[in-house]
Amino acid sequence: MPETTIDIVAAVLFAVALIHTFSAKQFERLAHRFPQHAGLFHLVGEVEVVFGFWAIVLVLSMAFLVGGGEALAYAESRNYTEPLFVFVVMVIAGSRPILQTVLRTVAAVARVLPLPTPLASAWLGLAVVPLLGSLITEPAAMTIAALMLAPQVFRSDVPEYVKYLALGVLFVNVSIGSTLTSYAAPPVLMVATAWHWDTMHMLSYFGWKAALAVIVNATLAAFVLRPHLARLRGSTTAPVLQQRVPLALVIVHLALLAAVVVMAHHPVAFLALFLLFLGFAQAYERQQDALLIKEALLVAFFLAGLVVLGGMQRWWLQPIVSGLEPLALFFVALGLTAVTDNAGLTYLGSLISGMPDMSKYMLVAGAVAGGGLTVIANAPNPAGVALLRRGFADESVGAGGLLLGTLVPTAIATSALLLL
Repeated sequence: MPETTIDIVAAVLFAVALIHTFSAKQFERLAHRFPQHAGLFHLVGEVEVVFGFWAIVLVLSMAFLVGGGEALAYAESRNYTEPLFVFVVMVIAGSRPILQTVLRTVAAVARVLPLPTPLASAWLGLAVVPLLGSLITEPAAMTIAALMLAPQVFRSDVPEYVKYLALGVLFVNVSIGSTLTSYAAPPVLMVATAWHWDTMHMLSYFGWKAALAVIVNATLAAFVLRPHLARLRGSTTAPVLQQRVPLALVIVHLALLAAVVVMAHHPVAFLALFLLFLGFAQAYERQQDALLIKEALLVAFFLAGLVVLGGMQRWWLQPIVSGLEPLALFFVALGLTAVTDNAGLTYLGSLISGMPDMSKYMLVAGAVAGGGLTVIANAPNPAGVALLRRGFADESVGAGGLLLGTLVPTAIATSALLLL
């Protein structure tokens, strides 16, 4: 079959996967209406399952059209480092020693701030932790922030619109808050080597603007959350802190997390470290909560599916990226990020030779500014959904609610990156 036929099939399946993603919440409602088929509806309503499922359909379609050998060769040619890395980081960052250390630190800082402790803690989770992503990477920041905020903000008694605003702020802040360095945000990492962007460049052109937007977004969300957090008595994370983890165990976990971050581009190395972590966690299981294996596997499946489906979209994405003036490129990149992973978008830009410096800036700025618009816009977003969805109605995050919740923080991020 002609190659264009495969391209068209892949584009159609990508569009179907997007529609499926945006309608996932409807399947959860069907599960309640038809309990005899609840298991099936729950499965197809899992956002993390969508892209992995349709990626399998794509590979099977390729096998039918061009042969099993070529289909398998395509699947094996994809780079799955990012899904594997997100899986490993989610499990390690969500372990009790890591989470307890962060929570104790946040609680200590919150007590010093001239604000009620729950409000100060929520603000730190929405502002400081996303900025910390510039050091520990976006997936780790998303995991820690989501686990911190879940018992405080994403509660059944908090209105849905407030939770969607908080989720939108978290997604946008993680996306832009990791641009202070050249290695922590996937869309930046994709171009850093090709365009010779180091950490000093990121701080000068992106970092300080992003930090201001993160603070404004977090402050806005904290203001809206204030009456709902006022009902809390002290910290809702107290049960997590009841059993103090020995300092030696904390040091080992932090060292393993740091080593995984350093080896982020070497899957053989960080998977070996992960196996060491699993052995260590088993040896000291009394000091552990249940590891986030299921949640992390679902997120990795989602991202791997996005890698497989997204790899066939270059034929229509690259001409769009390469044929625009800088300002138009910013807004097109922001919009395209909503329907395709922002790292894939900037990767296509890195392949274009002779791109002006202003266009380079606009492409990356638009990609990170739009990183909160949808679940698929930024690699760590599925992790946030997996950890926080139980706090929403039907235990599902609606695409429309997320889009509305992220409009204001995205506008603030856009203003900072365009006007400052």
